Amino acid sequence: MEAKFSCFLETIEVGYKASTDAQGSISYSKLGSSHEIRLQVTPSVRVSCLKPNLIRCTGMDHQKVTQFAAIVKSCKPPEVYKGKGIRYRNEIIHEKQGKRK
Repeated sequence: MEAKFSCFLETIEVGYKASTDAQGSISYSKLGSSHEIRLQVTPSVRVSCLKPNLIRCTGMDHQKVTQFAAIVKSCKPPEVYKGKGIRYRNEIIHEKQGKRK
């Protein structure tokens, strides 16, 4: 399968890690909780982890690739104060200002 569309996701936090199995059909993520999050990948999408904090979703159908990337991002969306979580590689997060003393 030749990948026509791709979407990159980054995990921003010290303990967050992602991995996949050899076929790219199951995505494993450790996102700061006590258990590992497992996501079953649709057959038309391939997932690979280039680094422990960089996830690449590829496939022939643009809608299915971005839909799976949105499902992965919804597991831990970026917070508004420090920006920790899963975000798209080219996404800009506008952080809120904290309390002033």
